[in-house]
Amino acid sequence: MNENILHSGAWGLAAIMIVVASWFFYRYFSPKSWREWAGAGVVQAFIIALYAEMYGFPLTIYLLARFSGLDRTNLSANLWSSLIGLGETGMMISMILGYVLLFAGIGIFIQGWRELYRAHEAGRLATDGLYGLARHPQYTGLFLALFGEGVVHWPTVFSVGLFPVIVLVYVLLSRKEEQSMVRQFGEAYLDYRERVPMFIPRKRNWKAFVSPGSSG
Repeated sequence: MNENILHSGAWGLAAIMIVVASWFFYRYFSPKSWREWAGAGVVQAFIIALYAEMYGFPLTIYLLARFSGLDRTNLSANLWSSLIGLGETGMMISMILGYVLLFAGIGIFIQGWRELYRAHEAGRLATDGLYGLARHPQYTGLFLALFGEGVVHWPTVFSVGLFPVIVLVYVLLSRKEEQSMVRQFGEAYLDYRERVPMFIPRKRNWKAFVSPGSSG
């Protein structure tokens, strides 16, 4: 395939984005157990595959152009731009929507990390702030950020395929973590688990969950 594809071939930028995104993820996630490292490995694969296609080699577009009859004349590395036929406008719409989800997820992820860190320092169970709305707000933020960047903004074969795998891995990890919390905090955690949803806050609490500074 010899057609020029817009927004591709920038391998230097791809490498920078992979390094920055990976540093940010490990900076706040800090995996310790083998289960956490396994989950981190899937997220790492997601990051590499996403930015390698976003700025480097647009494998998804090549495959669609070759096997599905996608128009081969004015292709962009962005799937929405090529698939919907809106050109740069389609890419801009997906970028704006994707970044809204990405930054909302990052904000939730960081705030959850801070609240959990303070609870660990005090030797207590984290049940206030975001943890009063969802039992695993960090993972909710991670899901939201990855969905925004790798599905809404720049979907690829690998990012769309890996996203449900990541969700499954962290659901299983959360269940293991909760078993440990029950052993550590007993009835207090059982009561907390009964009252608070796992990942998705109740409808009336979504505004507080995504608003910066909502949890103090």
